[in-house]
Amino acid sequence: MAALRGLPWFAKVYLTVVIGAAFVLLGYSVAAGGRFERLDWSNLMVLALLFLVCESVPTLLNVKQAAVSVSFSAVLAAVVLLGPEGAALVGMTAMFSVRPGLPLVKRLFNSAQFAICGYVAGRVYVLLGGTTDVPGVAGFDDLILPFAGAAAVFVPLNFLLIALVLVLTGQADQVPLRGLAQFMISYLGYATFGLLIAGLWATVNSISAVLVLLPLFVARWAFGQYHAQQRAYDATIAALCQAVETKDYYTRGHCTRVSLAAGMIAQEIGMGSERLRAIRYAGMLHDVGKLGVPTKVLQKDGPLTEEEFAAIQLHPMRGLEIVRGIDFLDEAFAGIMHHHERQDGKGYPMGLAGDEIPEFARIIAVADAFDSMTSDRSYRGARPIDVAVAELRKSAGTQFDPVMVVAFIKALDRHGWEPPRKVVAPPADEAQTTTKDHDDPTMPIQVVSER
Repeated sequence: MAALRGLPWFAKVYLTVVIGAAFVLLGYSVAAGGRFERLDWSNLMVLALLFLVCESVPTLLNVKQAAVSVSFSAVLAAVVLLGPEGAALVGMTAMFSVRPGLPLVKRLFNSAQFAICGYVAGRVYVLLGGTTDVPGVAGFDDLILPFAGAAAVFVPLNFLLIALVLVLTGQADQVPLRGLAQFMISYLGYATFGLLIAGLWATVNSISAVLVLLPLFVARWAFGQYHAQQRAYDATIAALCQAVETKDYYTRGHCTRVSLAAGMIAQEIGMGSERLRAIRYAGMLHDVGKLGVPTKVLQKDGPLTEEEFAAIQLHPMRGLEIVRGIDFLDEAFAGIMHHHERQDGKGYPMGLAGDEIPEFARIIAVADAFDSMTSDRSYRGARPIDVAVAELRKSAGTQFDPVMVVAFIKALDRHGWEPPRKVVAPPADEAQTTTKDHDDPTMPIQVVSER
């Protein structure tokens, strides 16, 4: 238990209570008399083996930073086949997982929380009228409601026990609160495998364990492929952003911050997970069209000529040309193309106004301007957050969509904002004298006629 030494005292207390409670539960079941003797130990051994195989190979879920094992489906199958005590014993075998690098205290906690969840779910199953034995085909329908009740208790209890230990050990950011509904739905979906195991047991006996492994590992492979694809997408986006930001020392990190701010607005207005991913991509790539604008124009000191300003105004369209072939960007194209349109129709490149402007573009316009104002530039220091917010309010209805401004201010109040670090003087070969910023509403670009 040496791993306990580095934990906060309240985390130590919590772990001790959970682990102790599991052993007390098992002790109570033994003392109650006869319950363990009535267990079918051959079935228990097969379920325990299935549990250990799944527990040793965790499955990724479609939620950021979330990876769970589908082994709990074996525990839920034990609820039906063996009852609360059997489910607890199957859960306790997590102690013997062959996953590498698991310290003893984590093994004990995993086995304890699985045992507690299995036992409580088993009690709910019995209370709802479920029978604990190999089900007959004719009476299988009667098990569905009790099993659903058991799963509905197991899943949130399991989540709560794990979330608490993460919070108490300083890993609260690992708790998928933002994707909680999706997390729970995925988890409940896997729970149905427990009923599938019990149903197969009624027809082909313990061979069902082997049959159930196939869809479990197919599901794991599919999720693994999905996450590998997402990592490839993110790498593509990051490479494009890095190429853009090499043009201006002072805008490094701007794309990432605009993506973050756009995501905050999107969440505030209730945008779904797929569109939320797309708006973050759009935020990352909103300025990719700068790759098509001459560096001497972007960094010019003083007013621009009409031709140079036209090159600036074309950067959203050039951005669309650059990323048009990237299929996974989906709705992000609209955000890249139109993020410099204005509510009053005086923006570019197409002079759209009001609701003519795509929603993604209206979101990015607010996020883009806010980060520009609160970041250091070669010609001025970063403005305070309250000053930038006041400017957004002032320009709501003319430059920005008032709905998106209000949503962003609410998100700022709820989550706060960490301004970028102070920019030190750039190296001599990257020194710049730019005195304008096309993203900053307080510093409009000056244009002089060539005539």
